[in-house]
Amino acid sequence: MKFFNNKLSRVNFLILIGILAYLYTNMSNVDGYVEAISKASPSVININSKKNIETRMLNGKSSNKLIGSGIVISKDGYIVTNLHVIDGAKIIEVELDDGQVYSATLIGFDERSDLAVIKIQPTDDLKPMEPSNSSSVQIGDQVIAIGNAFGLGKTFTSGIISATGRDYGNPYLELIQTDAAINPGNSGGALINHKGNLIGMNTRIFSKTGSYAGIGFALPTNKLIDIASEIIQFGSVKRSWIGDFRVKLKRFSYHNKITFGLEILELKEYGPLFDQGNIKPGSIILSINSQVPSWENLINALNNSFPGDEINFQVLNGSDVKDFKIITEAYPG
Repeated sequence: MKFFNNKLSRVNFLILIGILAYLYTNMSNVDGYVEAISKASPSVININSKKNIETRMLNGKSSNKLIGSGIVISKDGYIVTNLHVIDGAKIIEVELDDGQVYSATLIGFDERSDLAVIKIQPTDDLKPMEPSNSSSVQIGDQVIAIGNAFGLGKTFTSGIISATGRDYGNPYLELIQTDAAINPGNSGGALINHKGNLIGMNTRIFSKTGSYAGIGFALPTNKLIDIASEIIQFGSVKRSWIGDFRVKLKRFSYHNKITFGLEILELKEYGPLFDQGNIKPGSIILSINSQVPSWENLINALNNSFPGDEINFQVLNGSDVKDFKIITEAYPG
């Protein structure tokens, strides 16, 4: 007996195989989410802070509470969160996955990255989040956001990596962008991959309403660990600063050749880049420490220098090309 009697049966068979393959793949993804969440969940905690003064709400009520999330990074009680979650707080309370509540003390913070390190004294060892190399994340990777959304308790949402290297108006950051739902209360929570490993800390959203609008940002794990380690060791971050500015990669014609540069979109009128470089909006950076003018090279130059170090820029102003040695300073404040 022939297995296929005609073309129609063969087509139906192929369609059936496709449907089964799709169902199997999605069932596998569901199982993967369950395992990833189970692995990472104990390392994400709720934070409830109380400020010295009350804040007037839109509905006329007042509150002195701040809600957010945090990520356990050590067995002995070090936790990272966003600075804005505990900024101005008189009392910081941490609720663990098992319901235990501890008072936390502020170890230090970095205003530039909106990161703070707090510490509790747990009676038992905590489960730190297992980190992943955030430089290996790719657009399209599946991710899960974990946090205390709207103070309702631990909430899980899924999505993908939408973009990497976003600055969101801060040239010292290279944020991960995701479409996983991030809402008030998620700040300081974890963005994990399908293996349940940390790839970033949920930091902010782009929204005209203050709620989820499909664009959220996370501080990459590599930068988070670097900053947190320095805070734990020294109490603060001693990184170089050259001013507050925004740039974008621009393709343009120069000497009858198509080339690329970093165009200054906005530059505040203070700081070394403005004072020492005679640089203004519209100026184009042609090289950074003799390297091509890429966002990555700019970030590396800033991150690998300390106050008082030099960063060499070649800049195009109109038709005039000049070399500048910018002496970095400590971040003000």
